[in-house]
Amino acid sequence: MSTAADSVIAVLRAGHDRLTAFVGTLSPDDLTRRSAADEWTVAQVLSHLGSGAEIHLATVAAGRDGTPAPDSDFNKGVWARWDAMAPAEQAAGFVESNGRLIEMFEALDTTQRENVRVVFGWLPAPVDVATSARLRLSEFALHAWDVEAALDPRARVGADAVSILIGHVPNMFGFLSRTESLGGREYRLAVRLTDTDQEFGLHLGDSVARTETPAEPDGTLALPAEKLIRLVYGRLKEPYDTDGVSVTGPLSLDDLRRVFPGF
Repeated sequence: MSTAADSVIAVLRAGHDRLTAFVGTLSPDDLTRRSAADEWTVAQVLSHLGSGAEIHLATVAAGRDGTPAPDSDFNKGVWARWDAMAPAEQAAGFVESNGRLIEMFEALDTTQRENVRVVFGWLPAPVDVATSARLRLSEFALHAWDVEAALDPRARVGADAVSILIGHVPNMFGFLSRTESLGGREYRLAVRLTDTDQEFGLHLGDSVARTETPAEPDGTLALPAEKLIRLVYGRLKEPYDTDGVSVTGPLSLDDLRRVFPGF
């Protein structure tokens, strides 16, 4: 019997295998070049993914075993250890650490995938394995793009990850948006995903939220699903691939970039 977690875990595995193969082609100079995450090198992005995998594994394992979730001191210790590594160690460590996380997810049986609940200190309630895996996928897929785009500005977030994440991106509008740049003004946009023909509304004001498609929008935003994901996560920017994006009305693409500055 399949579970909601199965497809997410399969995409995590595929993404790990792709990024691991890509990392294997990187030279020492590649590891120290600036990534598409503006403040980090390629190796630092891999370190972030590797340390995050270690923390995520410990957190899910605690849910599986019925033990307390790791606390902030555990997390700080993991980050400090990874920060002290040389770039080549961070790259190799990512491959090993993320591989262990994927293997742990894959080893969960059907009952565990359905019944285990995972506690993340920054969430208001425990989540199931599918949600836990999806949270990891959102982080992994965007940071994998940070690494790949450093060497190929035409890189895109993996299509398999996009197919899962696009249904949950609207849930992140409020969390990832910063509306100060709007100066207290409100806008209602009609959004169309050009590769799926999905349509919805986007209300921008004191906060940002998905709505029904407005009958008389202030403007429009049309773009592929992959580029909406990158916009919301602050990664739809030059010199990277921004083809196929159309914005009309009082807001420009740069205005929307300021609303979604990323992390």
